[in-house]
Amino acid sequence: MLWLAIAALLPTAGASAQDIPTTFEFSFSNPGARSLGLGGAFAALADDATAAFANPAGLVQLLRPEVSVEGRHWSYSTPYVAGGRYEGEPSGLGLDTVDGPRTAVSEESINGVSYLSFVYPRGNWSVALYRHQLANFRARTETQGLFSLHYDGTDARTLDRRWSTDLDIVSYGVSGAYRIHEKLSLGLGVAYFDGRLDSEFEWYLWDDDSFESFYGPNSYLADRQVAFGDMLFDGSDWGFNVGLLSTLSERWRVAAFYRQGPEFDLAWNIRAGPAVGAITDVPVTPGSNLVVVATPIAFPDVYGLGVTYRSPDGRLAIGFEWDRVEYSTIIDGLDPTVLEAFEDLDLDVELAVDDGDELHLGGEYAFLQATPVIAVRLGVWLDPVHRFRSISSDPEHRALFPPGEDELHLAVGIGLAFENFQVDAGVDFSDLVDTASLSVIYSF
Repeated sequence: MLWLAIAALLPTAGASAQDIPTTFEFSFSNPGARSLGLGGAFAALADDATAAFANPAGLVQLLRPEVSVEGRHWSYSTPYVAGGRYEGEPSGLGLDTVDGPRTAVSEESINGVSYLSFVYPRGNWSVALYRHQLANFRARTETQGLFSLHYDGTDARTLDRRWSTDLDIVSYGVSGAYRIHEKLSLGLGVAYFDGRLDSEFEWYLWDDDSFESFYGPNSYLADRQVAFGDMLFDGSDWGFNVGLLSTLSERWRVAAFYRQGPEFDLAWNIRAGPAVGAITDVPVTPGSNLVVVATPIAFPDVYGLGVTYRSPDGRLAIGFEWDRVEYSTIIDGLDPTVLEAFEDLDLDVELAVDDGDELHLGGEYAFLQATPVIAVRLGVWLDPVHRFRSISSDPEHRALFPPGEDELHLAVGIGLAFENFQVDAGVDFSDLVDTASLSVIYSF
């Protein structure tokens, strides 16, 4: 009987697959304010304690034990569809004045300790312990007044929806490196991931059954809630990373690395709200489960190559890095029953996300005669689009999950190097994410 209720509910409410985040933001870029100021082009430098994550092969370059700590500020501007009309001509009444989707932006800011590490070098060996914030993302949205047409040509309004997402993934790792030749070193690491996703959503009817309310704003009244639910995981996983660093000459170095992403067990639940009876004649008890799905969700593996040039006087270093991020893993790794549950109801709710190529370019100039040594940095990098996009034939689904665009990041930084410690600051700007970083490295 619940499946009959779902069949009646979802075509009015829009496909349930709408109620997943439109995107996740990760910290795939290398840790440390120095790397941030270089636009993330750090794998072939990898000459401080942050190499434990960026490229463990670089750890053999350290001559003394080091401790590193980094704090970051993230500012997220996440676009989403807030309303508008995806089918038919606007009536000009109330909220129904926009031809096409009406977009808004979720603005959220987060502060936290993003990286900690300790490195102990000994001869041709080096070992490191670290903690890295892989993801720390938050978004809040409200959709009101998304209009279309009924089969008879009259106006239809999708159920209004509120949605929130909090994603937190931290890795704790141990990395080791060995210099097998004066021009070649290898690194290997093992990481333990601790992750939590808390994504909650609610569907509402407009405030009452009047003509004015149908076209007006929604107050999200408790007794008008049709359905609510959540997507949750709270678990752990293990992964590994490997790295290679080769010195081609005194001026040129190349690097390669691979990092495995974590996988968690996701629970996806949709439950009936107090107003569920208003849109279906099938008896449904408020609070009862409508959809319960359990599926693994895998996060991207990352691999890449880097190259660095250093000038003969050692003042200038220029780095380039290519990172391949396998974003498609997020969708491809879901259990097939997630979509089969909706295919049984003749709902087309398919989503896709493409793998992406991050391109990082950065430069550093050091004033070696200054005390302390001062280094200034400049970087730029391309963040490939990783928004979930609809590949459904359903026009509402396509309106809620439109294609995104690549993002260009600009970064600047400065560092002060004393005899035993180094202080670095960096900022990274883009349309969707702004990041500020302050890190300290102490050697002894």
